[in-house]
Amino acid sequence: MESKVEAVGILGTGRCMPEKILTNNDLEKMVDTSDEWITKRTGISERRIIDEKTPSRELGIIAAQKALQNAGLSAEDLDLIIVTTATPDYLTPSTSCMIQNGINAKKAAAFDMNAACSGFIYGLTVAQQFIMNGTYKYILIVSCEQMSRVTDWKDRATCVLFGDGTGAAVLGPVEKGNGIIATNIGADGSVGRSITIPCCYSNDEDREKRVNDKINVINMDGSEVFKFAVKVMDSATRKVLDYAGVSIDDVALIIPHQANIRIIDGAAKRLDVSKDKIFVNVDRFGNISSASVPVALDEAVESGRIKKGDYVVLTGFGGGLTWASALIKW
Repeated sequence: MESKVEAVGILGTGRCMPEKILTNNDLEKMVDTSDEWITKRTGISERRIIDEKTPSRELGIIAAQKALQNAGLSAEDLDLIIVTTATPDYLTPSTSCMIQNGINAKKAAAFDMNAACSGFIYGLTVAQQFIMNGTYKYILIVSCEQMSRVTDWKDRATCVLFGDGTGAAVLGPVEKGNGIIATNIGADGSVGRSITIPCCYSNDEDREKRVNDKINVINMDGSEVFKFAVKVMDSATRKVLDYAGVSIDDVALIIPHQANIRIIDGAAKRLDVSKDKIFVNVDRFGNISSASVPVALDEAVESGRIKKGDYVVLTGFGGGLTWASALIKW
């Protein structure tokens, strides 16, 4: 066991997106919808779709390698790999074990976790504890999602929303006063059936909600999720700021889960922040579940939207229903 450390931060980020682009105009040919309808209600213009012969772990391996390179570390340095996913290639072996093998991280332990779209920040919170208490020094988090494979492309209510992709981050010790300042994670299982993807079991309600004889696809109560999302993204963000004694005015950038532009705008309004303080890529990628936040984070770092010393807030919500926020000093 390593000695305890005082601060944990993100040392490097990476992403890997599928090459195939599915536009709103493409969807017009697949389902009763239109580019105008989708754009107005979701803010999404296009999304990336994984090739049918490509497992999501292959994207995860590439994202992981990029994050390691940006962190200045090798796979041999890793002590633990956490994969967040609601759409694994297999129930077993875990995606984390397959990525461990793919990057040759021989000494790293590995496990998957599922908090749906909140997953990356959940993983961040868990990884921080392992490093702070001295159990591990370097941890890789990979958020791997292939939502297209659990989407009914004839269901207009959901098929316009989702896409595929992978984001990754390497965590390790940083200088005191920097890194992850505070996190807030939570869940409310009483409203969990607002978003469901059956796997090894389904009941009559699950079957009644779905059409086209497809059971293992996503079903969502959009209005219920919208109300939940706007409320918890606001409250979870305020909690991490209050804990650290940091004003929202001091935050350089907020990176929300990229679910829907109306949810992002609603949360921004409740937080009373200008749109230029919110990072948005939902128009290009749609909702990629737990990969949403790390992909956006990597883009923000790469484009210079985040600089050393900046306060950054990550915030999101997801199936479960779950929520999560983190305040980071970069």
